[in-house]
Amino acid sequence: MAGAQCCENPPTLSSSSGVGSVLEIGGFKAYVSGPSSSKLAILLVSDVYGYEAPNLRKLADKVAAAGYYVVVPDFLYGDPYNPENTEKPLSIWVQSHGTDKGFEDAKKVVAALKDKGISAIGAAGFCWGAKVVTDLAKSDYIQAAVQLHPSLVKVDDIKEVKAPIAILAAEIDRISPPELIKQFEEILSSKPEVDSFVKIFPSVKHGWTVRYNVEDQEAVQSAEEAHRHMLDWFTKYVK
Repeated sequence: MAGAQCCENPPTLSSSSGVGSVLEIGGFKAYVSGPSSSKLAILLVSDVYGYEAPNLRKLADKVAAAGYYVVVPDFLYGDPYNPENTEKPLSIWVQSHGTDKGFEDAKKVVAALKDKGISAIGAAGFCWGAKVVTDLAKSDYIQAAVQLHPSLVKVDDIKEVKAPIAILAAEIDRISPPELIKQFEEILSSKPEVDSFVKIFPSVKHGWTVRYNVEDQEAVQSAEEAHRHMLDWFTKYVK
């Protein structure tokens, strides 16, 4: 995840954004949206900017409107990456916010959702969160996975995936370039037992699905296209 591109276009975080509410689930603060009576849940795992990013919460609300109980946990423990904090550059920040810890935390949230009576769970991860979701997809924790401009995901991770997985990637991405995504696609195509969908979106950059400028109509359209693919994947497998 080295390099500045991972953190371009930082959002202006807002604890009050979205139409949902913040609750505690599995021991974590989480932004929650959608019908609590639903038996179908979607877990959204944020990028390094965390669960208070307005575009991420807006997306959670959009998924919730399709009938899902959507949970966006604070796996960063109130300490999202801050590019203005020169004392804690990304290389230092990520040492205390590893995806291994994120995976262990995600398992607790999944368990809490199942205890609540949820019968099927889908999970989508953005950048940092994509690695967490990929780890969940290696076992039976979730019924479907979506990676959006992934960071830290390796070829060996894809080899172990068991859940149906969609990968939505950017053409302009130094973190997970198209060459790597095509390797992922080749591996998945050799695993007929795992349904997969891989798309490299032209002319967009790493982070485009949640860190877009809402005033830029073209950027909004590109993000919304990816959101539709994500929701279609969940509609197919989380039921």
